[in-house]
Amino acid sequence: MSETSFLQLAGKHVLLGLSGGIACYKTAELIRLLTKAGASVQVMMTEAAEQFITAVTLQALSGRPVLSSQWDAREPNNMAHINLSREADLMLIAPASADFIAKLAQGRADELLSLTALARPMGTCPLAVAPAMNREMWAHPATQRNVAQLIADGTQILGPGAGEQACGEVGDGRMLEAAELFEDICAMLAPKHLAGKKLLITAGPTFEPIDPVRGITNHSSGKMGFAIARAAREAGAEVTLVAGPVHLATPRGVRRIDVQNAQQMFDAVLPLAPQNEVFIATAAVADWRPASHAQQKIKKDGSGAAPMIAMCENPDILASVAALNPPPFCVGFAAESEKLLEHARAKRLRKNVPLLVGNIGPATFGQDHNALLLVDARGEREIPHNDKASLARQLVQDIAQRLHQTDPKA
Repeated sequence: MSETSFLQLAGKHVLLGLSGGIACYKTAELIRLLTKAGASVQVMMTEAAEQFITAVTLQALSGRPVLSSQWDAREPNNMAHINLSREADLMLIAPASADFIAKLAQGRADELLSLTALARPMGTCPLAVAPAMNREMWAHPATQRNVAQLIADGTQILGPGAGEQACGEVGDGRMLEAAELFEDICAMLAPKHLAGKKLLITAGPTFEPIDPVRGITNHSSGKMGFAIARAAREAGAEVTLVAGPVHLATPRGVRRIDVQNAQQMFDAVLPLAPQNEVFIATAAVADWRPASHAQQKIKKDGSGAAPMIAMCENPDILASVAALNPPPFCVGFAAESEKLLEHARAKRLRKNVPLLVGNIGPATFGQDHNALLLVDARGEREIPHNDKASLARQLVQDIAQRLHQTDPKA
């Protein structure tokens, strides 16, 4: 995270509990991510958890004494389960073993962690659990009944994941990775500026084939579009992401559709656009494509002459969505190499969209940082240079404000 990065969880307090399980090692990394994002983290652990990771490690990472006993006298009134749950914005139990999930479902409170979970104010301190257990334990009807009861009680279930387990078996039951849990926590704690809204986003480059091994593309990495998709999901939106050929993980909770070329992106976007309130076109779509592509690799013939490749124009995705009746709120992107403001203004008018976001393409393609220029009918405003995740959250908040201003029900 850069020095200019927005501390996403600044001012947030997470009460993090560990029950027994080998996945405790992942929780150490989760604490690091949470504190790096500005959150304060108070760790509680069961006696079983202490067999897998030490309180010393967790205290070093959180910067706070770790609590494990309900009889700990460090709290002035000896009521840590009351005091700490009143301060917390979220209580997360990770890992949550099968036994601890059963305890929560039954409302048992025979040690500090379960006591705190039962005593927390449900209206201000939501509970989330990250299951971690053997695949047979997870699939057992008793565990599934207990999980269903937790969901009915308002608990958020994060995971589990699937894959190789410490016992050597493979299947469901792995605790989510620290980065996945961090993403879910950010979404749970973020303001829901776009609650109830549906967003359609394009991201990445397109690849227009010349022959089976060559094609026309560009340097877009898709990072900005993926960051916007994540920020929109955090803000409460239902997000569909249409992605060109990129090597990026899908943001959690986001529906992803993969395409290769501009025509495929057009064909994916146009049927979906009327179902969404917002369309954000971050993809760097090729303007032209070969009129036809060779079925076999084009070989040099020794003459020194380059092959002549006839080109045709690709469909204009953004302009086509903006021409719908009624259109979603359309946000275009302009990646320019010069005269950013001049070209952004012209493109906004040409595409007939309410908001155009401009940036200097060569300075941002593949990078983790950027600066954005927002151009609308009233003028322009810059979002200064920052990491793309922070820029995405600022842009999403700006779009939410615009939707609020135009919504007659707001």
